Amino acid sequence: MTTRTNSPQATTDGAVVDPDQLRRATLASSVGSALEYYDFYIYGLASALIFGPLFFAPLGESGAVIASFATYGVGFAARPFGGVVFGHIGDRFGRKMVLILTIGLMGLSSCAIGLLPTFDQAGMLGAVLLVTLRILQGLGAGAEQAGATTLISEVAPRRRRGFFASLPFVGIQLGTLLGAGTFALMALADKQVLQGWLWRVPFLASIILIAIAVFIRLRLKETPVFQELEKHKAVVKNPVGQIWKHSKKNVLVGIGLRMGENGNSSIYSALLVSFISMPAGVFPGDKFIGPTGLLIAAGFAAVLVVAFGALSDRFGRVPVYRYGALFQAVIALPAFYLVTLGNVALVWVVMVVGIALGVQSMLGPQCALLPELFGSQHRFTGVALSRELSAVLAGGFAPMIGVALLAATNHSWLVPALYSLVLAAISFATTFFTPETNGRDLVLVEDAK
Repeated sequence: MTTRTNSPQATTDGAVVDPDQLRRATLASSVGSALEYYDFYIYGLASALIFGPLFFAPLGESGAVIASFATYGVGFAARPFGGVVFGHIGDRFGRKMVLILTIGLMGLSSCAIGLLPTFDQAGMLGAVLLVTLRILQGLGAGAEQAGATTLISEVAPRRRRGFFASLPFVGIQLGTLLGAGTFALMALADKQVLQGWLWRVPFLASIILIAIAVFIRLRLKETPVFQELEKHKAVVKNPVGQIWKHSKKNVLVGIGLRMGENGNSSIYSALLVSFISMPAGVFPGDKFIGPTGLLIAAGFAAVLVVAFGALSDRFGRVPVYRYGALFQAVIALPAFYLVTLGNVALVWVVMVVGIALGVQSMLGPQCALLPELFGSQHRFTGVALSRELSAVLAGGFAPMIGVALLAATNHSWLVPALYSLVLAAISFATTFFTPETNGRDLVLVEDAK
């Protein structure tokens, strides 16, 4: 059964938006995004710099790094399953419930990583537990961003949805600042102290963000769109079935759009860090340059993600996304060549341009575009599947595949450059199959066409 309502309250038009709910939704989504990307960056940086010798020492230096990045990828492989499970709950029982469940599962798993025994303490048991916790972390993260984008899009005023939907993603940059900043400071410590106990501190500190996020989310109200579905008894029992029946095309569009954004986020934030710090890298053994570059890039990205979201309100989601993907593809070869010149300032410029301009020019419009692609009855599930299937294909295994290719090609800079170029080109091509969704009424049960 599908129902459409013309209730003015449900249109999320600027004149009837509840400002208190909008403020709380923005804050709740931002803190969740901060925790997810704090976890994302500390795990990615730990995989690149620390986890290899701590948990996979018998595999040798390169083998340990590859195994470490494999655990990084396992978390992404778990995310679609979390997206299906929690997306189903979000479309059946409401957005608020899921946002509380996911933040708890994701945050507590991250915190527990800080308590794990290393290989020297417990052999391979530590590695097994690391993989287990990474899977649980991935299950929670699999619906966190989908929930945040769905929540804020259904609360925000229609004409400024791109701007408001991108605001929570400032939390991504806050999480990056916290994660990269923590590792940049830790890199100054003695190596024995770092690998002895100091590496645990960033993971244990997750408990602070968890407490803040749960407190804020408990005070949220349900979105007007979901309230309308409940009011008219239009909540579907099987949103996954609805997606399979009506939304396969838009899920594929969402996946294609995310390849350039999510893939390049992992390439510039994890693979590039490993590329410069590996024994054959430009700065072998360095644990400071990469995290510091991420710190600088995150500061610029916090401003630019909102700017690109606002631009999509004015010029449309698709044009902004298309030119962002094209820009990311064009800079790929010169960017990674510049990294090989051995100039620290150039490395930081490349990271700022790649992350703050390239990635954010796609992420900004994407924040509103993905929820707008799907009808109200299965929006949460559709956004979750689009985000998380692409996260596996593009982001999750990019560092592991990249490091393996680097080892096979004598550490050629063309590996990350061509990888970045191909993923951006996929998103650029996808924009030509993407419907323009700017200003769409999110109460509609039909998908955008």
